[in-house]
Amino acid sequence: NLARTSVTARVLGQPLLHAGDAAMPEAAGVFVTIKRGGELRGCLGTLEGDCRLAEQVVRCAADSASEDPRFAAVSADELPQIRLEVSVLGPLERIEPVPHAFTIGVHGLVVEQGARRGLLLPQVATEWGWTPEQFLRQTCLKAGLAADAWQRGAEVYRFAAEVFGD
Repeated sequence: NLARTSVTARVLGQPLLHAGDAAMPEAAGVFVTIKRGGELRGCLGTLEGDCRLAEQVVRCAADSASEDPRFAAVSADELPQIRLEVSVLGPLERIEPVPHAFTIGVHGLVVEQGARRGLLLPQVATEWGWTPEQFLRQTCLKAGLAADAWQRGAEVYRFAAEVFGD
């Protein structure tokens, strides 16, 4: 409800809800994904776990509707057709960059090298039917790195996520 209210407020030009002190668990980050007709319509998030989760859900949901550079802002006409998914991220664990160090459908990945960082949520690999090697390559590409950067010194992290939506 918090994510849906935030998206609606942003699209309609209304002030965002103040999240207050809503009881929420601690998290390493949160991502809000917007889909329309099963197709990605926006997805933004944060790895800042030191902020209150409710505040991050409000901000990330609103930004997913209007700030994802891959898409035009969500319009008021689209509101009844969009579906929201909130991914609450657990802590990042640095792993050896090998395919057996994570489980498809359970772990998401972060790949970092220099100033570049890419993150793919656990459900992405499942939705695309990727193998572990493909998931590593795609996360490198998301970071703007060569597809094989995971084999050439990039740091790789895994994380679990609790995913829910409407």
